[in-house]
Amino acid sequence: MKALVIGGTGATGKVLVRQLLCDDDFHEVVIFIRKEWDIHHPKLVTHLVDFEQIDQWKHLIEGDIAFSCLGTTLKQAGSKKAQWHIDYDYVMQFAQYAKGNRVKNFVLLSAKAASDKSMFFYSKLKGTLERSILNLRFENTIILRPGLLLRPGTNRMGERIAAKVLQFFNSMRLFMKYKPIEVVKVANRMRKEAKNECCRRLIIESDEM
Repeated sequence: MKALVIGGTGATGKVLVRQLLCDDDFHEVVIFIRKEWDIHHPKLVTHLVDFEQIDQWKHLIEGDIAFSCLGTTLKQAGSKKAQWHIDYDYVMQFAQYAKGNRVKNFVLLSAKAASDKSMFFYSKLKGTLERSILNLRFENTIILRPGLLLRPGTNRMGERIAAKVLQFFNSMRLFMKYKPIEVVKVANRMRKEAKNECCRRLIIESDEM
């Protein structure tokens, strides 16, 4: 199979790409990235792209399975409008071209509590994206909603503190649905579910990974 990946330089994306490269079921892994990543492999094809000009490289979005790990934070984006543009517009444009190029399977990394009816901006953003992806009607659509991601070597102090607090409560069997999850587990589930070619629409919650 030929895999297509956006968001491949993020924490989960990097792990997913490495897993795909080591998986014999994938003969080619194509990544579309915005910044250089020093990684080399015989099966890897890297395209350095501008998501603002996706129409110039839309013809490259051809394969069997498209994965999206693309996403940013409000702090990194600078504003809610900019975050929506990256997390929603970029991913949707990629998905639409994938659908137009007859990619049959789409795997989306979303977030816990995603809902297009949420009163919270981030949850509403992710929920609206999920709904739009589902409306494209790929033969196989898989959406993962992880909770707090445990990223190796993260320098995000707030993230580290939140993880420690949740792990403390989890040790007492409290807030188990909000248990932090390692990015390697999320990436592994994305890869494994993508290989199941039955036609379906599957949403996987964090406590199911």
